[in-house]
Amino acid sequence: MTQNDKSSDPRPLWQWSATEIATATHRGALSASEVVEAALDRLDAVNPDLNAVVEVCVDAARAEAKALDASDAPKGPLHGVPVTIKINVDQKGHATSNGVAAFKDVIAPDDAPVVANLRAAGAVIIGRTNTPEFSFRADTDNPLFGRTHNPWGRHVSAGGSSGGAGASVMAGIGALAHGNDIGGSLRFPASANGAVTVKPGLGRVPAWNPSQTRERGLLAQSMSVQGVIARTADDLHLSMPTLIAADIRDPLHVPFPWTGTAPETPIKVAVSKNDFGFGLHQDVSLAIDRAASALTNAGYVVEEIEPPLVRETGEIGYRSLLGEVKTLLGPDIQEHGSDILQGIFDDYHKVFPPFEGTELVSMLGQRSRYARAWAEFMETYSLVLSPFLLQPFFAPARDTEGVEGVTEVLGQAHWSFVMSYLGLPAGNIPTHVAQLPYGPVPIGVQIAGQRWREDLIVDAMQAIEREIPPMCTTLWAQVMSECCT
Repeated sequence: MTQNDKSSDPRPLWQWSATEIATATHRGALSASEVVEAALDRLDAVNPDLNAVVEVCVDAARAEAKALDASDAPKGPLHGVPVTIKINVDQKGHATSNGVAAFKDVIAPDDAPVVANLRAAGAVIIGRTNTPEFSFRADTDNPLFGRTHNPWGRHVSAGGSSGGAGASVMAGIGALAHGNDIGGSLRFPASANGAVTVKPGLGRVPAWNPSQTRERGLLAQSMSVQGVIARTADDLHLSMPTLIAADIRDPLHVPFPWTGTAPETPIKVAVSKNDFGFGLHQDVSLAIDRAASALTNAGYVVEEIEPPLVRETGEIGYRSLLGEVKTLLGPDIQEHGSDILQGIFDDYHKVFPPFEGTELVSMLGQRSRYARAWAEFMETYSLVLSPFLLQPFFAPARDTEGVEGVTEVLGQAHWSFVMSYLGLPAGNIPTHVAQLPYGPVPIGVQIAGQRWREDLIVDAMQAIEREIPPMCTTLWAQVMSECCT
């Protein structure tokens, strides 16, 4: 029997990767309907406890799968792969609530580009995933749908703002989960749940919500990106070429192929454990060492060296973003945000005082200075391996506990903000599970890459996974064994 035939693989279909599913559906060993039914069954089994998917698309998913099975058209690269969409992006006929009760009736007139691209590739949307209010927290909870829980346990946050996406994909609800990232919203939940992701760089994935009534600020346009959270690096190589397909509705999209020119080998990787004075937890240090060792064994040249202006770039970047957000989004948060969100927003400003007025305009101009310094550095070091967070992932609602809580959640996230502000691609991959007194916590590390070279980041993550198995195997075997058999 051939590899990935259902009859020869003892695993339930919900455990199959997107790559395995697509291979089987292309060969005719599996139908799209079989895969979708397995995903919907899994959703029914675990989502009531997790609250990751807040809108289930049962009838539409079954109809789409049936249409795929009946079609004689060429099969797309994601034929029959079940996916979820985050509720802050337009999906025709569905509410783009963004976790805000006041927006629960904002019905999308059409699909956003990322949704259209996934459909065109043959993916089947099975549901929409939770996000915090306005997608502006690193934890996922809101008055409209409630809290999303982490499949590793309720001792650790599911992350945010794509927390529903991270929890759902690691629990087996769909093989891919759409998310987006402006300051870390793909990478926070990937790290929290033990998933893999790559935050695309500036202009890579076309973006626009047909339901929107005004344009976003320039900094948001240049920092916010669309992507997916997956369980394996292979699935990123499968899915990301689909996401970057051009869409005329995004005039700033960069029509650059997924795979760039073959780099000179061996590829040099800079490793930094800079903790910016916060302290680096021993389990995070170990996770970096494990990633560095795997890359070395794969033939990469790994050197400990400090990239330029790291702390300054992160702080200036986040304070600039908060300045723009305070000006453009602040009134909406004051009018429609919960008391909890407004309190967190105020505490953000105490930790990272937002630039305003002339100072904000001046600081925005400095972005090119930082980007130039990093471009020169990455001419030699194509990849940069670093922590993502300096401590193991935080507890649910930690950011509601005043300045100290916000500092733990965002104050230690400089490595995230650096890549967001510069518009550089950055991946997150788990390499270790910290066995802490309150429970197991996966530890993700960050791998940043040259502009428009997401492919090199995913190559490196594949090399790491050849030594360190995907974290879903540990999760399903050790934590979710009762519901996964």
